[in-house]
Amino acid sequence: MTTRDWLVFDYGQVISLPQPPAAVAAMAQLAGLPQATFDEGYWRHRDAYDAGWPADRYWSQVVGRPLSADDPLVAALDRADVASWSQLNPRTVELVTDLAADGHGLALLSNAPESIATAIDAADWAGVFHHRLFSCRLALIKPDPAIFAALLHRLGAPADRVTFIDDRPENVQAAAEAGLTALRYPDVPVPTRR
Repeated sequence: MTTRDWLVFDYGQVISLPQPPAAVAAMAQLAGLPQATFDEGYWRHRDAYDAGWPADRYWSQVVGRPLSADDPLVAALDRADVASWSQLNPRTVELVTDLAADGHGLALLSNAPESIATAIDAADWAGVFHHRLFSCRLALIKPDPAIFAALLHRLGAPADRVTFIDDRPENVQAAAEAGLTALRYPDVPVPTRR
């Protein structure tokens, strides 16, 4: 076990801003669905998608008809979905950049499908994180206690050396129950640069 302290950030609505309503409306239009129908399907199946479902299986469930992996609609919906989650929160990006410059151990733990995980991995700003863990690659989603065990294993750190920051109360509670210091975003008293 390392003696290093770690700050672990969620991605959605912490590093990124909430999905813009116009972007969600554009996805519903692409899917050919009324907004309410699209929203219901999008969220009803999201945990399974975040846990590793392939894109064609997820979007088939959302649109209510079978789509093949090479269907252009799957690619178009995936691109639109990634774009909807790609607007960064400048305040948080500045914070993690400053923390990295000060030598803090940083990690990212996000519920995300492979398309979003791939986009994050390719982003310049993501290089400040020593570790990036995604639910789709672990086949586990927050708030499952097993995902926090996987996080601690990857960090090689005991729970009491890890601070976890997330916007969802159930994830914060699960992290606290796993022994991590757990903070709910945006009320995060983490160190800032002097």
